[in-house]
Amino acid sequence: MPVELEPISDKTILVRLTDESATNAFDPEFMSELDLKLRQIIDDEKIHSFILTGTEKFFCAGANINEFRKHYDKGTIGKWIKQMTDILHPLILKIRNSNTIMIAAVNGAAAGAGLGLALSADYRIASPGGKFAASYFSLGLSPDGGTSWLLPRLVGSQKSRIFFFENQVWSAEMCLEYGAVDELVEDSLLIEKSIKKANDWGSWSKASRSSKDLLDHQENNDLESHLKLEQRRIIDAGFTPEFSEGVNAFLEKRKADFS
Repeated sequence: MPVELEPISDKTILVRLTDESATNAFDPEFMSELDLKLRQIIDDEKIHSFILTGTEKFFCAGANINEFRKHYDKGTIGKWIKQMTDILHPLILKIRNSNTIMIAAVNGAAAGAGLGLALSADYRIASPGGKFAASYFSLGLSPDGGTSWLLPRLVGSQKSRIFFFENQVWSAEMCLEYGAVDELVEDSLLIEKSIKKANDWGSWSKASRSSKDLLDHQENNDLESHLKLEQRRIIDAGFTPEFSEGVNAFLEKRKADFS
């Protein structure tokens, strides 16, 4: 199977791209399976977090270049790219707008649209073999997978511009220095640390986890609009059992249990 699921607990799942899919992931079969499995995870209210990782030297290398060649020669390249992005782009929106925490365990190369998957995570942990590659410009393409929106919000506009226009490859150390990843750990600790982060961030209430999209929207909202959005959200949260548990825990001087 291109996408393997390993339950870590009732609330956390490890999603691993297998060797072949991590190397040349983006074909219709893989995209459909990834889309289906991630949507099932996100739509399951019992699951609070998941970890996405790859295999060996690849986190996710993006599209199969041989498929590009084939579809260009057949005159179907536009249809093929649209088919892929019609799956990938709504999936990235689903990840960003959900209350499910996504941790990217970047074990190897994240390139092209595979980079978009890594950037769509709420937290990125890399091992020394992890690296980010643009790849688009060397193929005569423009970016997709949300990379031109997500990366500037992590590292800034000009550093992103240089990354794309110079077709750079960033090592794990560079990604950490620039802010493209949040943590760098040894290979042997990558999954362990990623699971811990998924459990920690996934332990918050649904309303708190839903703040993901507040943080995304703030760059596009004026302050007045954002304050109104915050007001609606916190009023809604005030009616939840999780809020009652949080108040009780505070008064009883214990850690809240939002399970």
